[in-house]
Amino acid sequence: MVNLGLRRVEESVAAKHPALQQYAACQSHAFMKGIGTFLAGSGAAFAVQKLVSKKLPYSLQWNLLVSVAAGSLASYMVTKAETQKCSDFWIYLEGQVP
Repeated sequence: MVNLGLRRVEESVAAKHPALQQYAACQSHAFMKGIGTFLAGSGAAFAVQKLVSKKLPYSLQWNLLVSVAAGSLASYMVTKAETQKCSDFWIYLEGQVP
């Protein structure tokens, strides 16, 4: 058994896919980047709403809802793009250039 993060992978699978460790590291980085984007995007959206609150007055609940929605959308877009990069990288490392 080969450790891959928190999971254990059979030796035969690890031998068949030598780039599995690099792919897992890339995916982990992509997900962490998505989490960071969610936090930064939500915070930025909330700050912008607070700055323009005099022109568009609405309750704190709506501010939070819009902030979380904006952070989620930004996080989704970043994670999707980074995951695609990881998939392309894995295909390249496996010797099957797309």
